[in-house]
Amino acid sequence: MEMAESRKQGQVARHTDSTLHADAHVHTAADHHDYVNISDTSGARLLISLALNLIIPVAQVIGGLYANSMALLSDAAHNFTDFAAILIAYFAHLIGRKGASVRNTFGYRRVEVMAAVVNVAILLGACVFIVYEAIERFQHPHGVLAKVVIWLALVGIVGNGFSAFLLHRGSEHNLNMRGAFLHMIGDFLTSVGVLASGIIFLFKPTWYWMDPLLSLIIVIFISKNCWSILMEAGGILMNATPRGMDIQSIRNYLQCMPGVCGAHYLHAWNVSSSSIAFSCHIQVEDQMVSETVVLAEKIRRELRDRFGIDHPILQFETGECGKGGVLCELLQGDPHHH
Repeated sequence: MEMAESRKQGQVARHTDSTLHADAHVHTAADHHDYVNISDTSGARLLISLALNLIIPVAQVIGGLYANSMALLSDAAHNFTDFAAILIAYFAHLIGRKGASVRNTFGYRRVEVMAAVVNVAILLGACVFIVYEAIERFQHPHGVLAKVVIWLALVGIVGNGFSAFLLHRGSEHNLNMRGAFLHMIGDFLTSVGVLASGIIFLFKPTWYWMDPLLSLIIVIFISKNCWSILMEAGGILMNATPRGMDIQSIRNYLQCMPGVCGAHYLHAWNVSSSSIAFSCHIQVEDQMVSETVVLAEKIRRELRDRFGIDHPILQFETGECGKGGVLCELLQGDPHHH
């Protein structure tokens, strides 16, 4: 009886030791993990856009007052909000590049997500202002100097278009850059609307309704994209499962890997908009700790290549294997299964 109890305690000890050592090994790899580097020039591109979005609204304010154009003044106000938004995005970019610390073990990348939310709030405020000005112009139309409006609108198109081009590179994978890019697209479209209204005023001086109508169309476009960013940012801040990721598919795939008896307690979340963390318990047969190292490396590689997970955290447990079946054969035979 005593020998059986001793053997049972030894198995528990081996199980605990295996779990701790395997988990420690994976955590060490995660600690040295290099996050996805979206672009080393993001900061420089943000600075260039920042300079452009200070020059453009200053010129538009001067020209708007001279030409008696509320369209130009509204566009200038929008551009000033974008200057503030890009400034926020730039500081978030600098903070996000800081490494992990004892207090913030995942680093500061999520600051960029919070900056995106702030930028959306600023942009929605600008939309409210544009709607207000559009209603005012519907009710109180007035003449403008069309040629001045056209030239300054062209300046806005070139400047905002170039800024949008600079920021587009990182906007697909970085929510902070996407928020700044959205600001530039909004400004670009607003400038196009101002240009169109200026051209219309040259030939149809009494068609004042065209300018506020274009402004409202632009507001609808901006609001739609703001909602998309807010939904994605909210999911990240809530540690929701990343969009497009199927936890059950990952579990099925892991359980069908050779050497894995089972997988449970799965969690997946975005560390930032460009990094996915994942944790789970992996059940294996009772074995030496050193024998799980190769399996752990294989699992991390498969998670990265098949599911885009770049920060896996694994905990190994011992148990009896009772695997097999048609599903495992199908998954193992399809290298492109997701």
